[in-house]
Amino acid sequence: MKRILMISAMVSALGAPTIAQENGKSLMEQGAELFFEGLRKEMEPALGELLGLADEFGPAMQSFFEEMGPALAELAGEIQDWSVYETPEILPNGDIIIRKKPTQDPPEDVEPDEEESEGVTDI
Repeated sequence: MKRILMISAMVSALGAPTIAQENGKSLMEQGAELFFEGLRKEMEPALGELLGLADEFGPAMQSFFEEMGPALAELAGEIQDWSVYETPEILPNGDIIIRKKPTQDPPEDVEPDEEESEGVTDI
């Protein structure tokens, strides 16, 4: 979605100065202008559909963020490092479980027993 808007903005920005300078265009400039004009025409139906979807889902998304925004902000403040958690799992009953990844403790240094060290002399 962002790509479409970015490309259309580039087409508009690049197309406006070239329209004003019709005289003395090189073949490269003319080719680029034709390319962007064709691209704009190809993308026009998709942009119309995208705007229709934004109009349709915009109010629902806005109410979602108004209701859930504070709770999500509180959750984000409590979680320090997202990389220590597994991917969320959705259970058949609709519950969502987010498990911590298992920690890999380094192996503990084994201290020699007193019986083993009796026969050993440190030099």
